[in-house]
Amino acid sequence: MNFKLLIQYDGTDFHGWQVQEDQRTVQGELTRVLSLLDDRPVTVHGSGRTDAGVHAEGQVASVNLRREITPAKLRSAINGNLDRDVRVLFAEVATGHFHARYSAVGKTYVYRLVHGPIMSPFWVRFAHQEARPIDLDRMRSCARLFIGEHDWTAFSAAQSDAESRVRKITNLGISGGWDGRGLCHLIEFTVSANGFLRYMVRSIVGTLLAAGRGEIEADMIERAIREGDRNLVGATAPACGLTLLRVQYD
Repeated sequence: MNFKLLIQYDGTDFHGWQVQEDQRTVQGELTRVLSLLDDRPVTVHGSGRTDAGVHAEGQVASVNLRREITPAKLRSAINGNLDRDVRVLFAEVATGHFHARYSAVGKTYVYRLVHGPIMSPFWVRFAHQEARPIDLDRMRSCARLFIGEHDWTAFSAAQSDAESRVRKITNLGISGGWDGRGLCHLIEFTVSANGFLRYMVRSIVGTLLAAGRGEIEADMIERAIREGDRNLVGATAPACGLTLLRVQYD
């Protein structure tokens, strides 16, 4: 049976999604539990990798099991053997050809930023803090430059196993307002694309923050996209602020 799992996790204490020897990872934890349940080694496929410290509200995974089990019992069995910082929220039987990664047509990430001198303990694991003045309208103006299909070499890790660095960003929205939970000004960068490269969202956010502080001009961003020059972009934003929000399927 092929199962589709919707997963949430606090990535703070994980070394990312992908299995790594002698490191705690989300895929590693799921593989351990599901292999025990199926009494054989199994492979858990995620919609994509998240780096160390990155969170997920809507990660999707798929796994083939020989054991006959209902989705509800499978969810309970998995969660009963996981630590509290990762949970399967929903489990369902999927078609035989469904694959969490290769069936995905798009993803949306959100980057959260506490703007102010005090960082609420309720956001310290899930947001980045910026105490310096930033111009929200300036960042929104620059955000429009990222919409469309481009080669994102300047905004990705130097070492990458991706065959192509061309991706299409369909939306990049920046919203800001008062957060009643943290009693702070919270800014959210929401980015949707047909796929992402490693560090891509964090590099875009870091560049927009530099623009908001007046350190980078719009023409530099255009050149960075056009020429693939990493020297023209801002510092990569920390992992703690990034969350995989949802994965889109046809």
